[in-house]
Amino acid sequence: MTFRSRVGAFLDTTVFQNAILGVILFNAVILGLETVAPIMARAGGAIIALDRLCLAIFVVEIVAKLYARGIAGFFRRGWNIFDFVIVGISLVPTTQGLSVLRALRILRLLRVVSVAPSLRRVVEGLVTALPGMGSVFLLMGMIFYIGAVMATKLFGAAFPDWFGDLGRSAYSLFQIMTLESWSMGIVRPVMEVYPQAWAFFVPFIMVTTFAVVNLLVGLIVNSMQDAHHAEDTARTDTYRDEVLSRLDRLEEMIRAQADKGGGR
Repeated sequence: MTFRSRVGAFLDTTVFQNAILGVILFNAVILGLETVAPIMARAGGAIIALDRLCLAIFVVEIVAKLYARGIAGFFRRGWNIFDFVIVGISLVPTTQGLSVLRALRILRLLRVVSVAPSLRRVVEGLVTALPGMGSVFLLMGMIFYIGAVMATKLFGAAFPDWFGDLGRSAYSLFQIMTLESWSMGIVRPVMEVYPQAWAFFVPFIMVTTFAVVNLLVGLIVNSMQDAHHAEDTARTDTYRDEVLSRLDRLEEMIRAQADKGGGR
């Protein structure tokens, strides 16, 4: 086994992955402490040094992965690109024009997603659901557009702050969809002027809040289940290949022993 393959095998060990996870969580605590002025006044130098140490560990990890996998192999995996971008943002000098990047250092905590398999499965399921979610968003956009036009024409004259134009109507309908103060805040005042307004708002809530939103949740859940099934299938295929490889080696050893016995 070459040194490069040994480095790659070490990077894949559970001990190393757990160590990196610990550094990520520790670094998140350090970045949180940087926002506390009394603590920074007393131990600011040590906190900054620990933050740089964590960043150095992340850089060494990225370099080790580049060495073990090669550039092509490293960037072939999406999670490696994700880690590379997150660490790269932290390395950009925080000059006056790029001072906002200092606040983006907390994005290092997102590396937990790439380290923890369960979180990776959630994100992969969400990404897989995006095509189907696009169709649902298009349907929701059509419903909101129709509802906003109707609400503007029906209630805009009496309630210009909520339904005076298309944009305000769409925003008010979005608030109603989230069920945030929809009854006492918007619908009941409208019903005092237009008693039959419930015939517009109740079907809108039923369609958007209880139908379309649940459809989005269902798509995400199904995609997560598919991602979990694909991961299990890949794990099973890997185990099968390992067993078949061992059986082939065992068969070769038996044949070799039989040849030796026949030669005698």
